[in-house]
Amino acid sequence: MQEKWPEGLPVAQVRIARPTDKLPEVERFYCQGLGLRKLGGFENHKGYDGIMLGLPGFPYHLEFTQHPHGSPCPAPSKDNLLVLYVPDAQRINRVAERLAHMGYPEVEPENQYWKDKGATTIEDPDGWRLVLMPTAGIG
Repeated sequence: MQEKWPEGLPVAQVRIARPTDKLPEVERFYCQGLGLRKLGGFENHKGYDGIMLGLPGFPYHLEFTQHPHGSPCPAPSKDNLLVLYVPDAQRINRVAERLAHMGYPEVEPENQYWKDKGATTIEDPDGWRLVLMPTAGIG
């Protein structure tokens, strides 16, 4: 039985946002490398440039912003992860190979759980980690 969304929190969309000092590289990594789509963007909105990435028709988005006087943007730790669950290892391998060819090879995860479950960990241009987890490894 699938639970309904809580009535006290009527969320229509989820967007995860973070700054970057490398907006063009981040866009290339997540769009050309991973396969997300650029859903929108903006330039010089109160000094900020940004892009929204995701999959058309789905209410889950990533937003990346850049400001010339913004805070430094290194990743806080090797365990700050964006985990995407992918149906099969073959698809994960294709994405990982494409990213490696672009200069983003697989890295050793901080938490061995991910490797033990067959996941692939890759650092984006800012050092934030993306985990591609096979759905067969859920549990």
